[in-house]
Amino acid sequence: MAEHIFSFEKLEVWKDARILTKEIYMLTKIFPTEEKYGLCQQIRRSSVSICSNIAEGTSRASAKDQAHFTTMAFGSLMELLNQIIIAFDLDYLNEKQLNNLRNRIQSLSVKLSNLKKSQLSRLKT
Repeated sequence: MAEHIFSFEKLEVWKDARILTKEIYMLTKIFPTEEKYGLCQQIRRSSVSICSNIAEGTSRASAKDQAHFTTMAFGSLMELLNQIIIAFDLDYLNEKQLNNLRNRIQSLSVKLSNLKKSQLSRLKT
C-alpha cells in the first residue's frame, strides 16, 4: 500500500528547510551543556518553526492564509539567522559553520519569497 504524500512534502522549500533543521540539530549537539535550555533550544525551535509553518500553510484554503504562514516561516528563518550569529559571537560555531548556515538561509529566503509571491499572485486572478 502506497503512502500518501501531502502537498507540503513535495515543496522544494520545505525539503530544504527540513535538511537545514537536521543540520541545526547536529551542530547544536556540540553546544555547551549550560546552553541546553537556552540558545540551543531557541535555535532548534526556530528551525523547526520554518518547516512547520510551511507545512501548516499548505493546509489553508485561501492564498492569503497560505502567504501568512509563509511570512511566519520567513520570520522564523530570520530569527534563526540572528541566533546563529549570536552562537558564532559566543564561539559555539566557527566561521566556516556560520558561513555555511548563512548560505543555506540565503537560499531558503529566496525560495520562501518566491513561494509567497506565487501565493499572492493567486489573489489577483
